[in-house]
Amino acid sequence: MFETLKHIGAYGMLMKRVLSKPERWKIYKVRIIDEMDKLGVSSLGLVILLSIFMGAVICLQTATNIDSPLIPMTLVGYATRESVILELAPTMLSLILAGKVGSSIASELGSMRVTEQIDALDIMGVNSASYLILPKLVSALVFFPFLIIISMVLGIFGGYIVSVGTGILETQDYIDGIHLDFKLYHVFYAMVKTLFFAAIITTVSAYYGYTVKGGSLEVGKNSTKGVVSSSILILVFNYLLTQIMLI
Repeated sequence: MFETLKHIGAYGMLMKRVLSKPERWKIYKVRIIDEMDKLGVSSLGLVILLSIFMGAVICLQTATNIDSPLIPMTLVGYATRESVILELAPTMLSLILAGKVGSSIASELGSMRVTEQIDALDIMGVNSASYLILPKLVSALVFFPFLIIISMVLGIFGGYIVSVGTGILETQDYIDGIHLDFKLYHVFYAMVKTLFFAAIITTVSAYYGYTVKGGSLEVGKNSTKGVVSSSILILVFNYLLTQIMLI
């Protein structure tokens, strides 16, 4: 318990430094663009592949488990849309990005810490926490929602591919199900979750990387801790946000 409180306090102090006003905005703008490429664009291929297959599997499983003539097949499209928008796109992909992006951030900052590059920035009078972490945070907050929107579209499209390719249900039934009782608020809810998850992934992973003590072995350990902690917090905030926004 004491160790947890210690980490929470250290994390809060680090975030205070991270969110302090940047001294030179031009440098930060360049770094934000670079981080968007490293954290967001590089994850696009993975997001596309996972989204299509997630939507396809949900559609296939739903269709094969409807064995009553009283249940309309439009339910398949409806269930696929709701599953993708509410949970699969924002939550499942965020958990996967926590492993890919989070481990990358933690290992990068951890390597800089053990090779004393961060100490060198501090000696030169640079706010190393803000300079290294803030661009990652901003780029994630800006780019991750686009990834999730792409995931939503491709997840629903993956279900459409199954309906057309396998003939397990009429394509028009799937399309009608997609349009059935659509609520734009659900997309807004997913975007809010995505912003929380993006902040968790970047800041928690950065904290574990920035505070590494030791050598390369500790970098690997802290990288793992960052991914695990981010994943747990994503699940906790997923429940809390659902409780607050949907119930």
